[in-house]
Amino acid sequence: MKPKYWNKGKFYLSNKDKVLKKIIDQFPNQSLQLNNNSFQALINSIIGQQISVSAANSMKKKLFALKRNITPRTIKNTNKTSLRKCGLSKQKILYINNIADFFLINKEFVNQMHKIDDQEIRNKLIEIKGIGNWTVDMFLLFTHGSSNIFPSGDLGFIKAISKHYKKDMPVNDKFLSTLFKRWSPYSSMATWYLWRSLDPIPVSY
Repeated sequence: MKPKYWNKGKFYLSNKDKVLKKIIDQFPNQSLQLNNNSFQALINSIIGQQISVSAANSMKKKLFALKRNITPRTIKNTNKTSLRKCGLSKQKILYINNIADFFLINKEFVNQMHKIDDQEIRNKLIEIKGIGNWTVDMFLLFTHGSSNIFPSGDLGFIKAISKHYKKDMPVNDKFLSTLFKRWSPYSSMATWYLWRSLDPIPVSY
């Protein structure tokens, strides 16, 4: 599902940023796709940590082929050998199980998440071992539908900025702050297009 802000955001960013406009024009019929399954989205983010999009997609296909429906309960009932055969590391298996435990224990929060603001979600999810700010950024961007996420901790995002805005790595904080102000309230959209410009496969969580 395309985010509600997408069409308005395309117009806004195309007028605000000539560099982004060129990228947006390259992908006229593509958009970020929201995943409304919060549990699966967080698992996807854990899988995607520090690996390529294609490697992550391969692991996701194997994991989601294990069971008809991947839920917190099915993860808890799946043995670690089966999870390792999907390509998951010992650490990622632990983190995925931590998320399953969280969803089983915090059902009221999980059910109300779509009504809760970004900061409250961040504060709660960050309590789960294995989830840091990057994972929360991915969740807010790809599941919660937040329009103004600027994931400065994502290397691919920073590399794309370096390439398109002709800035040396590491890109300095002052320039990043300038971009965030320029793109707000549609930084999520700018981020997706910059990722898209680098990878033949659209990023999804």
